[in-house]
Amino acid sequence: MLNIRRMTKDDLEKVVAIENETFSEPWTLDSFEHSLESDNDIYLVAEEDGEIAGYCGLWGVIDEGQITNVAVAGDYRRKGVGRQLLKRLLEEAKAHRYSVFTLEVRVSNKPAIALYEELGFVKEGIRRDFYRKPREDAVIMWYRS
Repeated sequence: MLNIRRMTKDDLEKVVAIENETFSEPWTLDSFEHSLESDNDIYLVAEEDGEIAGYCGLWGVIDEGQITNVAVAGDYRRKGVGRQLLKRLLEEAKAHRYSVFTLEVRVSNKPAIALYEELGFVKEGIRRDFYRKPREDAVIMWYRS
């Protein structure tokens, strides 16, 4: 059974491994540690049978949540882990009184865009050349609760 909980420093080795396997410009361990130290930021992991299956997080500013990371380990993809993580993240963020959420996603990442739309995010713009490796535009998406 999947257990979604707050990320801790003990999770970071596995989180960084998933980050490195998923992204061409991954966050460092220090980046995650810094985010865990902020009272305004929320970072979650999905754990199954003692293994980290995925994680997500956001930076909180006033009433807005900037979703920064969503990643699922290879063996757990296409099993609803990302959906469950994001649903919980939005629930916890709303409890912190965040009411609007934004994220960027590669224009070519159709599965992620479909998931975000399913959860209520709306495409509202393009950031030209946002990603560098490889160079690609990002879709800017917003969710307003």
